Amino acid sequence: MPPIDNSTLNRLRRSSTPVDDVWFLSGPTQPGETIIHLPIDDEPYVIGRKPGVSLRLQFRTVSGQHASLSIHQGSLWLKDLGSTNGTYINGRRVTPHESVQISEDELIHFAEAPFRIYRQSATSATNGTYAENICDQALALVQFDRLMAERLVRPHFQTIIDLSCEANESAQRLIIGHEILGRGSVFGLESVGAMFQAAEQLSLEVELSQLLRWEGIRIGREFSDNPQLFVNTHPKEIDHHEGLIESLGQMREMAGNANIVLEIHESTVTDPKVMKNLVAALKDLNIKLAYDDFGSGQARLAELIEARPNIVKFDISLIRGIDQADVVRRKMLSNLVNMVCDLDILALAEGVETEAESNACVDLGFHLGQGYYYGRPTPA
Repeated sequence: MPPIDNSTLNRLRRSSTPVDDVWFLSGPTQPGETIIHLPIDDEPYVIGRKPGVSLRLQFRTVSGQHASLSIHQGSLWLKDLGSTNGTYINGRRVTPHESVQISEDELIHFAEAPFRIYRQSATSATNGTYAENICDQALALVQFDRLMAERLVRPHFQTIIDLSCEANESAQRLIIGHEILGRGSVFGLESVGAMFQAAEQLSLEVELSQLLRWEGIRIGREFSDNPQLFVNTHPKEIDHHEGLIESLGQMREMAGNANIVLEIHESTVTDPKVMKNLVAALKDLNIKLAYDDFGSGQARLAELIEARPNIVKFDISLIRGIDQADVVRRKMLSNLVNMVCDLDILALAEGVETEAESNACVDLGFHLGQGYYYGRPTPA
């Protein structure tokens, strides 16, 4: 965990006098520094570049006495001290010499130096460790702002294989496409799960989803064999599908002639009218549609007919160990695959990890396969 100054917190914990919650800043004090967590323990708490201030920042754009923080009746107030390059709250510049109340979780920029504001009970520190979960959260959120601003994501591509009889007869099955999977390039936000956890706290899930699609297509469109590129959505994008359609239009313009397949989780396919509008828009944009994780919750069979996708991706829970499954389970999966095929939809098996599972999927009639057996997600 990044370092934190505990001296003030320990003093408060030893005091018998009731104290208010402690506010602190989370961010770097100089370019390239690890995130640190600093209690706001002076009155006023002056931030600047000159010696003698409460928090000295070694950024060239920060003024000598840049801004100050004060606590009044439990509330935190910020004042810009006439800085050259400004103080910003969530991207909005603060009027010089005017006190502005700020809240927990807000992002403060002292010129180019970014910090998050956090608050925690002074009595929550135990054994010299001060609110580790809050500090870790602060780190992730500060890093997330940097990830979004600098587009620090690394698209990975996982192969999708043709399992048809013709392809199975050849020595090497045909790669027909790649699913684009996101990875972060900043500490603490390497996985897609960590990125979306931070995005959720800031209500930026849609923006992150758009960024991952955009960066994946930007790289994938250069593949020489022009494969199908499977891009993902976040459930919130379906709730506001007009914005999704607009972002897909921008992506299509940037992608040129790239073959694109949009993946939507089956659990979000709930409104027939919305899905019909989306299907029509995708057709106009020459983008195919895939229902992802089919069968993970409730297989929405009616929507397969009303808003027919091009591809159905069967959830890994249906595929795992299918080669060792009993007759009933295999029969159930076979019926689902046949039903999808009868609707002229391609059936894709997700999460194939062994040769035996792959052979079983071929026997069951799957058209396409994806999983570690065929290839792990890798950078382009």
